[in-house]
Amino acid sequence: MVSGEPRDAVGAEGSDGAAERAGRRPARKPRPEPEPGSGRTGRRRASRLRPDYPRAGRRGLRRWLPSWRQLVLLTAGSVGVIAVAAVVMYARTDVPKDLNSFATQQNNVFYWADGTEMARTGLVNRQDVPLEQVPEHVQWAVLAAENEDFYSDPGISMKGIARAFYRMGSGGDTQGGSTITQQYVKNAYLNQRQSFSRKLDEMFIAVKLDQQVDKKDILSGYLNISWFGRGSYGIERAAQAYYGKHVSQLDPSEGAFLAAVLKGASLYDPALGGDNRERAVERWAWILDRMVKIGKLSAEERARYTVFPEPQTPPQQAGLSGQTGYLVDLAKAYALSHADITPAQFDLGGYQIRTTFEKPRQTALTQAVQDAAKNLDPDRRPADQNVHLGAASVATDGRILAVYGGPDYLKQGFNNANTANVPAGSAFTPLVYAAGLDRGVQRERQGNRTPVLPTTRYNGDNGVDLQTPEGPYWGRDGKKAKAANDGDRNWGQVSLRTAVEQSVNGVMQQLGMDVGLDNVRRAALGFGLLPDSIGDLVPGFALGNSTPSAIRLADAYTAFAGQGMRTDPYSVDRVSRNGAELAVGRPVAVRAAPAGVAGEVDAALRGAAKDGTGKEVGQLVPGAAGKTGGNQARTAGWFVGYRGPVTTAVSLFRMDPKTLALLPLTGVAGADPATPDYTTPAAIWAAYTKAAG
Repeated sequence: MVSGEPRDAVGAEGSDGAAERAGRRPARKPRPEPEPGSGRTGRRRASRLRPDYPRAGRRGLRRWLPSWRQLVLLTAGSVGVIAVAAVVMYARTDVPKDLNSFATQQNNVFYWADGTEMARTGLVNRQDVPLEQVPEHVQWAVLAAENEDFYSDPGISMKGIARAFYRMGSGGDTQGGSTITQQYVKNAYLNQRQSFSRKLDEMFIAVKLDQQVDKKDILSGYLNISWFGRGSYGIERAAQAYYGKHVSQLDPSEGAFLAAVLKGASLYDPALGGDNRERAVERWAWILDRMVKIGKLSAEERARYTVFPEPQTPPQQAGLSGQTGYLVDLAKAYALSHADITPAQFDLGGYQIRTTFEKPRQTALTQAVQDAAKNLDPDRRPADQNVHLGAASVATDGRILAVYGGPDYLKQGFNNANTANVPAGSAFTPLVYAAGLDRGVQRERQGNRTPVLPTTRYNGDNGVDLQTPEGPYWGRDGKKAKAANDGDRNWGQVSLRTAVEQSVNGVMQQLGMDVGLDNVRRAALGFGLLPDSIGDLVPGFALGNSTPSAIRLADAYTAFAGQGMRTDPYSVDRVSRNGAELAVGRPVAVRAAPAGVAGEVDAALRGAAKDGTGKEVGQLVPGAAGKTGGNQARTAGWFVGYRGPVTTAVSLFRMDPKTLALLPLTGVAGADPATPDYTTPAAIWAAYTKAAG
């Protein structure tokens, strides 16, 4: 005891020490009541609200261990905070109104007339199909592999989400464990980043989407945008890529394989290696077994599928090289102008375009032109430089059956068969002949129109003055216009039919003047020539200063093969989008000339192929009817003709690549300067017609 300390203090200390030594907690000393209004009252209340942590009266580790009451409060509080946060996030999360651009873009598929695929265009190889076109056994193969509880889950899998978060927290990624709804949300609305925030967005959007959208629509969207490998998005393109068939034709075994590659085509496409095939077979069998287990495939059906359905060798994607690009451009232009499709909609894709092009004819036409082009040697002969060949076949009902647009679409984008800068030359004269037979002639200013017949005779000599009802035709140069025959030949008096057969140009010029150039113009428009291609109404008009394309000139001649009826050329038979047919306007047949007139022109064209300027063609192709074509400037060579219901026009021209001016054809392919410029087109026409039948 310290000397001088009060005894009662010593006694109190001794009492407390005894209590501690006895293992009891010393009694608390009463504290004096705080005075009213003092700050101690507020501090006491605050201390009561403050959690007892670190725990008073505990030492060591026990001081830092929370009590069970604190654990319960902490857990309940955390759950409450998470629940409130989840409610807030759910309320603030909206299902995006627009799919991302990738999810909406598809390719457009162009088909030959027989329904086989010709080409695909677009950045994404996908074609949507309605869910009803996907067999149920294929749907359930996918569900068995990816999400068998799809029709009963709320759009998410809590186990899967927890597993994904665990993987992310342990340094892995967030993949795996996602429902089909979540996968669809990720592909259709979000990006592919593997992050906590993206996973949360995916989860909340999936829950809302599941409440707002029918499950079948979600499954349909998932099947149409999923990646299946081989450049294919969506189950329709996958069915084509792996089995060469429409998805509706897949059996359960093939469907199970496609469900397998959803796991990763780089691991399960057998074409990529033996290990891939082994994995594919194993997963294929597992999926079929799962289908049995969940009651979507009977044991008897399962027993039928014991052999792995080997996919086909990866097909080479049809591109736009060669002639394909020209055909695609023609079909696309027609679809945009004759169906309710905007360019922006077309660029999004999803359209199936059945064209009128016949693959066997296209092959034969291409081969005929390429064989003729072998005679060109631009490296050695300047006359063979910048030579162009174009050709088009059109049926009497207007269908464009084949086109040769150039050597290769990827090397030359403009289409020689659809260009409107090459004069028709004397290939235009049958239209003048038809106008004369139909409308008659007027040789005097105040005179009446009088009919002409195939036997009506004209002066066929070279250099005679061209006459109008008012007298000689004076050119802008102040000189009289004169008839100009090939080779300056004098024919004497010849019939109109002979003039057509033998290309007596002077007679056809005078006939044009007698009919009236404006009447010939109206007749040409009636035969389908476009207004922009019609030449100036001068004496040269009757000799073909107009510049119709090969497609349009071939179509004009169909009227002579079709008893005076013709139909504007068209290249698209029908269009659909994702299986739904779209209305496509189709031209109707119109009368271009009376049947009798068409018959007379037909007879002259048959005579031209038999004994006239086209007799070499007639010798090679019996029954042919056609007309050679050339112009005085020697910048164009043509042969236009038909056998049966198909008319084909072939053109030859040279063009300066800088100025686009036409160049002379003299000496092309090493020919003698006196060789007619229609020689090569006539040879191509004959070779093609013989091959096409």
